[in-house]
Amino acid sequence: MDRVSALAARVRENVERVIVGKGDVIDLALVALLCEGHILIEDVPGIGKTMLAKALARSIGCAFRRVQCTPDLLPSDITGLYFFNQRTQDFEFRAGPIFAQIVLADEINRATPRTQSALLEAMQEQQVTVEGSTFPLPRPFLVLATQNPVELQGTFPLPEAQLDRFLLRLTIGYPGRDEEREILRRFGAGDPLAALEPVATADDLLEGQRQARQVLVSAAVETYIIAIAAETRRHPEIDLGLSPRGSLALYRTGQALAAIRGRAFVLPDDVKALAPVVIPHRLILSTQARLRERSAREIVAEVLQAVPAPVEQEVR
Repeated sequence: MDRVSALAARVRENVERVIVGKGDVIDLALVALLCEGHILIEDVPGIGKTMLAKALARSIGCAFRRVQCTPDLLPSDITGLYFFNQRTQDFEFRAGPIFAQIVLADEINRATPRTQSALLEAMQEQQVTVEGSTFPLPRPFLVLATQNPVELQGTFPLPEAQLDRFLLRLTIGYPGRDEEREILRRFGAGDPLAALEPVATADDLLEGQRQARQVLVSAAVETYIIAIAAETRRHPEIDLGLSPRGSLALYRTGQALAAIRGRAFVLPDDVKALAPVVIPHRLILSTQARLRERSAREIVAEVLQAVPAPVEQEVR
């Protein structure tokens, strides 16, 4: 796993030239890249969500496209469409912005449900179907979507099926005082993103994905993941618990995080660290829990406390 760890270190160091003081968020973004999953960032404007997506794309030399989601955005504005070329007297396909390796769907909850659903096939099957023709998407492929949790007027909440397609749900958070001072100085002297150079290639990332899948997940850690999923399904404050897709997400992200940390096996601590960003957005809380203003993250923390973790001797 040394090659994966070295790749992650290079990309992290490069992105940190632009994103200040958010190494944990960058690591989670790298986990999503190694799992070829997708990220939903829910945070207030101006935190650096777009900057993070651009810095990741530049660091690994990938094609980047941005989609500004609005209520009048059509599915064809994302996937592409056929148009009649008068010169050739034939219909030709014009690819939409989804045909990039890293796609930023900015304020995804401002798009209508019909447009949001246009992303489902792309995110799950890495292909797009337009008028009966299916087109594969480039690899690696990552959708990084953002939404503003404060201004909800004129938005369309993401349905459960759409939320379940996101591997991770993250928040970036405000910087500390020293970090914000560094941001002012760094960006006051210029735009560090403009000078960012690739430190890896798409092929390096694809090889890293292959190696991450070789990380050992012992029977004890598998049992731990299954027990966590089962606990969410019988928790009295959860109407809909973790699906098998969610269990698989916890399994695969554990492999990726272990690889980033240079280990060839997954620890229970990896699962605990990832559960708060993998599980909560996949749960539906009961009416009573919502009336009591309970959050899914709080309940996930209780689930982790209720499920005993395996001892170290069992996980190697």
